[in-house]
Amino acid sequence: MNLFTEQSTVTITCPKRLAPHLEKEVKELGFTIEETFVTGVRLKATVNDCIKLNLNLRCASQVLYSLKKFEATDADSIYDHLIDFPWENILPEDGYFSITSNVNNPTINNSMFANLRVKDAVVDRLREKRGARPSSGSELIGAVVHLFWKNEDAEIFVDTSGDSLGRHGYRKIPGQAPMLEALASATIYASQWDRKSPFVNPMCGSGTVAIEAALIATNRRPGLFRTNYAFMHLKCYDEAVYLQEDALLEQQIIEVPGLRIIATDYNSRAIENAKKNAIAAGVLKLIEFGVCDFAKTEIPQDVPGVFFVNPEYGERLGEIEELEETYSRIGDFMKQKCRGYWGYVFTGNLDLAKKIGLKAKRRIEFYTSIIDCRLLEYELYSGSKAVVKEVKEVKVE
Repeated sequence: MNLFTEQSTVTITCPKRLAPHLEKEVKELGFTIEETFVTGVRLKATVNDCIKLNLNLRCASQVLYSLKKFEATDADSIYDHLIDFPWENILPEDGYFSITSNVNNPTINNSMFANLRVKDAVVDRLREKRGARPSSGSELIGAVVHLFWKNEDAEIFVDTSGDSLGRHGYRKIPGQAPMLEALASATIYASQWDRKSPFVNPMCGSGTVAIEAALIATNRRPGLFRTNYAFMHLKCYDEAVYLQEDALLEQQIIEVPGLRIIATDYNSRAIENAKKNAIAAGVLKLIEFGVCDFAKTEIPQDVPGVFFVNPEYGERLGEIEELEETYSRIGDFMKQKCRGYWGYVFTGNLDLAKKIGLKAKRRIEFYTSIIDCRLLEYELYSGSKAVVKEVKEVKVE
């Protein structure tokens, strides 16, 4: 068995409600999707294909290569099915491996026990075949074996990613309540931005949205910022394949003449941190950072662009009362300063969003952590009519 050249079912997972954007990314890389579901997509691919996917996808979490499907009533059934699997053909002799899982079975109240039974099976098999116990642990620094187990349906995978792809690797200083990089990418994909016109991002915090906008516009992929993936720790790994895909990342970067990405925040420390993150991402020269109240942010008027803001949501009564004024000011600013633009407000508080005072053309569903969020889209006319009257919620099943 050579996973790198033999096709199997590959499941690419993503945060909830990002699947439509992930699906588009995968198709743009030349792959055919067999199924799209709430938290991912499925296709047929080799692990060599998974190398390309890992290096290029912005909205993904893990790229999982299926090894075996089976029925399991309890944790001992898991062990019995995996003890006979040829792990010696997959895991190298001097390697290190970890176990992860997604378990929903009535006999299990702690997924770590299921992980332990998987590890026991792998260790016992390799000790029998090689006469030595392999090294294993919880750190995702080597090969990763993943168990999906729901009711009696079980599937075992090689996780070709390791650490989540949703964190793109450049953000060294996350700031307060930062948006996951994968989510930031998806919200930009969901917008009407053409990747050439101005992109204005007040309240930028640690700079994630502005940085992702710069990366997307210039086709800089997440693989540029990461050097370790779980596929590198599998038997039969050919570094030449990885180096070829890695070289393509540099070659496909494009220049966008006249591109203006403007990011501001009233907090000078936040801007300093955002600049450091932009340096790590290689896009500092592409972003105009400034310290100011959002209402003082420059809105280029020569070419209509995108205004994108992610204000605080508020947790306590006093905070919410203050934020009501902020949301109202955002609405006034869009009406007065952003005519001809597409306006976007990403928020987890729809009551506060009502204070904007404009009717959204679309209300696009997203999730951040456990918070139900919306990306509110406003078509801001250059004439007297500020926004369209249509209100449409975009649901992601």
